[in-house]
Amino acid sequence: MQSDIKDNVQDKKCYLFPGQGSQFKGMGKDLYEQFSKAHEIFQKADAILGFPISEIMFEGSEEELKQTKVTQPAIYIHSYIVFDLFQKAKQGDMMAGHSLGEFSALTAAGVFSFVQGLELVLQRALLMQKACENQSSTMAAVIGLSDEVVEGVCREVQEEFKNEVVVPANYNKPGQLVISGTTKGIAKATDALKAKGARRVVNLPVSGAFHSSLMQPAQQRLAQAIEAIDFQTPKFTVFQNVDGKPYENTKDIKQNLIDQLTSPVKWTATILNMKNYGTTEFIECGPGNVLSSLVKQIDRTFKASHILG
Repeated sequence: MQSDIKDNVQDKKCYLFPGQGSQFKGMGKDLYEQFSKAHEIFQKADAILGFPISEIMFEGSEEELKQTKVTQPAIYIHSYIVFDLFQKAKQGDMMAGHSLGEFSALTAAGVFSFVQGLELVLQRALLMQKACENQSSTMAAVIGLSDEVVEGVCREVQEEFKNEVVVPANYNKPGQLVISGTTKGIAKATDALKAKGARRVVNLPVSGAFHSSLMQPAQQRLAQAIEAIDFQTPKFTVFQNVDGKPYENTKDIKQNLIDQLTSPVKWTATILNMKNYGTTEFIECGPGNVLSSLVKQIDRTFKASHILG
């Protein structure tokens, strides 16, 4: 059941939470040194994860930070701390997270605790990493073509090469769609997309085909972990990736979170739907400013900022 919030109330504020790819060397170190609350959260996270993720975040190399089992918890921890320190006490109305960021958004909305969220994120990361090892796969960002053209090319490649997978994965903004699939499928699609006039097709530094059917083995195990947690009714309305629409019913939120792993992230639709529900200001909580930048490119009338911490 979707949220029944009215779309005639204006000037609402939304918190956004980034996904994988926003990490950077030294992330969170300033927070750790300046705030005792951040210090406590990092220590708790190290204990829960069973390895010193804080040390990797503060001092580790970019290669270490790119490991899925490190990247996803690191971004989740950083995003939660930023929200808890700088935004928690301020008035807000809605939330959304991009891919992994949806877990941060649900934690911030009170659907599950920080500890429960971190345990889910770690399991998600390990399961996704294992799924990536089963088959050579990757992702690529397509710049300068309409969604319809990119979708058409994906279908054509899969029809011609029956054993390959290539699907839309992230609808980030008009003119930018990330595709996901087998390495050969992405290569074939890249050639076809360039022939269609794509300005650029950029291979992404990821370990596998996120948000595609190749994540099904991970999805099945993650579903069990999600179902085992008692979700609470969110304190903020959460817009979810699978269709970009708002949800408050915990049963729906669970199913959407499960489906998200093999479904595309409908980010453009999310931001435009938030506009219809009265959102005029977006605040990104966590590392980087990818989402606040995308918001401005989707609709230049929006006010968008980020709290890096």
